[in-house]
Amino acid sequence: MSAIHAIWGWYARLTARWPALAAFIPFVPIIAVWAVVVWLEIFPRVFLPGPGDVVTKAWELTYKGILPEYLADSIERLAVGAAVGMAIAIPLGVFIGLNRRAHAFSWPILLFFQAVGDIAWLPILLVWFGFGLTTMTFVIVYTVLFPVVLNTILGIRSVKPELHRAAQSLGASPLRILFEVTLPGALPNIITGLRNGLGYGWRALIAAEIIVGTSGIGFLMFDARRAGSVEEIVVGMIVLGILWYIVDSWFLAPIERATGQRWGLVTK
Repeated sequence: MSAIHAIWGWYARLTARWPALAAFIPFVPIIAVWAVVVWLEIFPRVFLPGPGDVVTKAWELTYKGILPEYLADSIERLAVGAAVGMAIAIPLGVFIGLNRRAHAFSWPILLFFQAVGDIAWLPILLVWFGFGLTTMTFVIVYTVLFPVVLNTILGIRSVKPELHRAAQSLGASPLRILFEVTLPGALPNIITGLRNGLGYGWRALIAAEIIVGTSGIGFLMFDARRAGSVEEIVVGMIVLGILWYIVDSWFLAPIERATGQRWGLVTK
């Protein structure tokens, strides 16, 4: 037990001095086990390449320009789809959250289409739009839409009525109440919806690229399957994990935390 405490103390001091190591050190045991399994040849190397093989393949794909190009394509598709989804979802969520009749009418519809997974749309989208950017954009927009809409509605309806009455008593117009009371109060939920929606959208994009794409990280992994290059598949998986960790931990999570602290939902 004392050895565990000593190791944990060493880890805490190390990550406190270099915070970036906190994202890398937990993977060291996984990489070590992976390397040992490959070294013992428990599985054929053609099925499970070693860490060195994967690093070599990643460098090769980067040197040839394939990995940067495909990664840029995936990021661009996610950005476009997420932007369109948010532009639709936030105003729609605000409208439904503020209007009781709209909420009663639309809630069953939202629950119904939320239950229909994004990938379930792919067969009919291929009939409508074929293999292309439109199909993938629709999948991302659809996936991002519902978490943002539902969280926006929750945020709007969670704002205390006393705040509205207080603003009205001070002579605030309905427009000022909306922008200075309602939306700020709902913002933590909206940010949470954006974080969840982007996470779901990223996974939906990769699935769409595997099925209908001609470029992107998902296509890279699927195309590698045809060639039997497990190294490329593992490279794609690692790139996906690293990229989403950067986006979520360095951008989305701090924004969500700061928003919650700003509006009193997180206490120090």
